Amino acid sequence: MIAFLRGNFIIKNPAQIIVDVNGVGYECHISLNTYSAINGKKNGQLFTYLHLTENNQTLYGFAETSEKELFTLLISVSGVGAATARMMLSGMRPDEIIKAIVQSNAKLLESIKGIGRKTAERLVLELKDKLSKNLNENIVSLSIANPLEADALNALVSLGIARPAAEMAIKKVIASGNESIILEELIKKALKNL
Repeated sequence: MIAFLRGNFIIKNPAQIIVDVNGVGYECHISLNTYSAINGKKNGQLFTYLHLTENNQTLYGFAETSEKELFTLLISVSGVGAATARMMLSGMRPDEIIKAIVQSNAKLLESIKGIGRKTAERLVLELKDKLSKNLNENIVSLSIANPLEADALNALVSLGIARPAAEMAIKKVIASGNESIILEELIKKALKNL
């Protein structure tokens, strides 16, 4: 699986981009949200999802991992293909889609081209609980803005520690006067505070 591409943006339009990675050009289909995020840039990084079908291989690119994660959730719903999920992410911002699903606002989802009543209701039914949980975790993690703290949080979560507990442990270490701490020490001390 291709997790991300980092290189020069050769050709850009609202639907696709070609990224030159060390002389190899990768064509990625993108949403309008991603296009807006990379529009003024000549190079950068896109998080990718490789969609395989019997007749085709399509690479989708995203400016942020959160948009990629939402894309993969959307295509997990029966009746929502990759092209429809990209259309949804072009028609609404990811946070608007999440809010519509969590609030069971199927009518708002129906306003997106390609989404009918049954598909909108299925999206709400299948994703509401998953997105509610993720939304709560994201709201809690908004308080960590320092890149060092964010890296430590990601490390602790990948070790299997619950996000809220990991955040509290990191904050305890920082609050005890360890502002100039390095990442490894922060993780070790946070583990001791659990």
